[in-house]
Amino acid sequence: MTSVSTVDTLGAVLLVLWAAAMWLAVAVLAVANRGPVRPWLYRTAVGLIGVGAIGQLGHFQEHVAQAGYWVAHPTAPAWMTPLGDSLARGLGQVDTAKPSLGMEILHLLGNFIFLAGLVGIVQITRRATRQLASRKWARMGVWMQGVHGVEHAVLTLSVALGATRAVGLSTWFGTIEAGPALTTYRVWWHFVANLVGTAILVLSLYHLWRERQAVRSDYLPEDTDGPPSAPGASAPGACPVRRSGPVAAEEGEPGREPVLTGRTE
Repeated sequence: MTSVSTVDTLGAVLLVLWAAAMWLAVAVLAVANRGPVRPWLYRTAVGLIGVGAIGQLGHFQEHVAQAGYWVAHPTAPAWMTPLGDSLARGLGQVDTAKPSLGMEILHLLGNFIFLAGLVGIVQITRRATRQLASRKWARMGVWMQGVHGVEHAVLTLSVALGATRAVGLSTWFGTIEAGPALTTYRVWWHFVANLVGTAILVLSLYHLWRERQAVRSDYLPEDTDGPPSAPGASAPGACPVRRSGPVAAEEGEPGREPVLTGRTE
């Protein structure tokens, strides 16, 4: 059995907290966006999107590395990067009797972090009064990654419950025997799924950048809660302007007599 270091454990704990914090932010945004406009909602959504994009970059590079390793070693067992292997060891402490459980949990968390970032784009564009391309692409990504998340949840749960091989679409429901065939099918299945998901994220972010002014304007506070003022009326709370001289006399300002020029006492 491979020993688990303190670094492995710390990395696993931080990854779990990362995913939990992102979905807590999603819940806060979903509830708060139903109420009045609050400028902090925009900043929170931007942060959620940024952290989700960073998480997906790390997740996707793991699948790129696995596919690259397969190209060089097509008959070898599946491989993980040193960082991925460290996180999998830390997460695998949940049940050390199941060696592949840590790896399944790792990819499940990676997918959930990515999915939270896509939901962040949907939330930040929720108040838009017109059709936005960024929202359309993000919703497409949420559906796709939602299905992918279910796949990872099923894979993880099957291993946790004691299946000899993970059960899911990427293992043809556990019917493919362990070996080069299973490795090939699973590595490329997840690589393609993440490639498409990442492309959707990039397109959504591109359009969000182009539409950022329209999106941000939806979170600006209202100028006034009442009906628009009549022309020439003073703004609420402003000091009245005292008029003097002929204009005041002509308008008959109350309490003030007209001044007679040339009058002597």
